[in-house]
Amino acid sequence: MTASDTCHGGVVPTLLRYNIADNVTAFSSTRMGGASKGNYAEFNINHYCGDDEQDIAANYAALCRLLGIDGVHLAYPHQVHGTVVRKVDEGWPSLSASRRAEWLEGVDAVMTDVAGLCIGVSTADCIPVLLYDAAHHACAAIHAGWRGTAARITEKTVEAMATTFGSDAAQLKAVIGPGISLENFEVGDEVYEVFQREGFDMERIACRHAKWHVDLWEANRLSLMKMGVSADAIHVSGICTYAHADRFFSARRLGINSGRILTAIMINEK
Repeated sequence: MTASDTCHGGVVPTLLRYNIADNVTAFSSTRMGGASKGNYAEFNINHYCGDDEQDIAANYAALCRLLGIDGVHLAYPHQVHGTVVRKVDEGWPSLSASRRAEWLEGVDAVMTDVAGLCIGVSTADCIPVLLYDAAHHACAAIHAGWRGTAARITEKTVEAMATTFGSDAAQLKAVIGPGISLENFEVGDEVYEVFQREGFDMERIACRHAKWHVDLWEANRLSLMKMGVSADAIHVSGICTYAHADRFFSARRLGINSGRILTAIMINEK
């Protein structure tokens, strides 16, 4: 995995890039290389966390320049910690701004098979998951907070890719991006009980100190493997957002009025 900060002019986003496939751009944004200020410093393009809209616009434009796309080819949803998975198709760029917003309202996972269309999700301690299907030239981006993880959104996205594109889980590649670690994700008994009730292997994903701690990375990795994704095809970044809040946004560390990481994937046009 490599970092990149190469761009011509203006703000320059610094990205953590993932080598998921030769013809695929996949990354998580860091806090560096943007125009935002304060708890949003520096790079944030999420409209729902209180950041200045002019700074968001500058960051958005800089990211699109870096990716070599125009603004309508970058799509990410307004997430609600649910399990709705939605396809972004070839008609996306021709939709009005209001229709695009409506299509991705209340959505927590997006998928596409359109080259040159970058799809992503926003996180700040929650777990981002990227999927890529080389056989069908399809990909997905998943927002898996504890609620979504417990509701098995990762599994539902694998199922949606199979139904929509014909994807075979055994052929998928996956990236589990920066998020809060087991060490720092302390939860109440009620959260532990949700995972237990949903049938997770609690000995593998939880441990107790003064309170319960839950491993959302491992929970999502196990969900992928349960669906048939090979363990060797799953890359876990291992970057804890809480521990590294200087480089990545952490809502627990910085408060909810802070920026969000964008984790995204795009099949490159030939």
